[in-house]
Amino acid sequence: MPDLNALHAFNRVMETGSLTQSAAELGLAKSTLSRRISQLEAGLGQPLLKRQANQLLPTEAGRRYYAISRQILDLAQRGQRDLDSLREEVSGDIVVEAHRTLTRAWLGRAMEDFLEQHPGIRITLRTGEKPAQDPEFPGVCVWLGKIPESGLRHEEIGSLKLGIYAHPDYLAQHGAPREPADLARHSWVDLMGATHGGINLYHVDGRQEHFQPPSSRFRVDQPALHIDAIARGRGLGLLPCWQVAARNVAHPGQLERCLADWSPNALPVTLIYGFGHHPRKISALLSHLRQARPAAWAASANHRTPKKNAAQQESA
Repeated sequence: MPDLNALHAFNRVMETGSLTQSAAELGLAKSTLSRRISQLEAGLGQPLLKRQANQLLPTEAGRRYYAISRQILDLAQRGQRDLDSLREEVSGDIVVEAHRTLTRAWLGRAMEDFLEQHPGIRITLRTGEKPAQDPEFPGVCVWLGKIPESGLRHEEIGSLKLGIYAHPDYLAQHGAPREPADLARHSWVDLMGATHGGINLYHVDGRQEHFQPPSSRFRVDQPALHIDAIARGRGLGLLPCWQVAARNVAHPGQLERCLADWSPNALPVTLIYGFGHHPRKISALLSHLRQARPAAWAASANHRTPKKNAAQQESA
């Protein structure tokens, strides 16, 4: 019986005609995708794909096996759904790993709501310095920012816009910056590692400026401490606009946006989890997180509809 992950890989390449596009859609390194197809071909004893000039084309065996592989995958999915229907209860232990910025402001409450809905669930929520990358990771990771390639699926569920903020009293005392160049004369409160390489700021009219924050006298590694320090007038800092809006509801007037026409790139919010079929508890949690994401994230979920016919151009 061929490996189902290899069948998924082969199907995506047949439907897109591109290793590069298929790898991106599956959240795999291109080398991993190529290896899975090579292993499938080795097991079958025949090549399924061939290169011709800049095109990636199926062999005769590839065309025939594509129809067979779709039937195998469909049968596997139907069988799993039938077995799942025998278990109505969502229960068991789940490990959730997350970026610190998301835990207090959103994810912690989302996990509490999920626990209320499913009394048989037990969740371990922990923060980390890096997103999950082990292909055998059994839980769900929720991450903010860029993610390195791994053997796990990456599903973008939204993005957080960023802005530069300060307390109004700080701005009254030191003056509000009018251009990015003015930022250099202000105190900067740094969330460790967030602005190490500087900040690219983009104006609504298309201009771009690079700002290298001055060395911070107060550096913290917790988002809650970071926003607290800025709200107490320690200086300027880079914060998610959604997080500031939530804080200003509870503490009106503590944070004021600086250079409102200038913004850095938004940070993607991504669900990271394994490929293939998931236990009901994982599927239920993923569905809950998609539904619980704040509307302000302007979510752009990465659910692509497979193309019906294989593109002939290999864009690698």
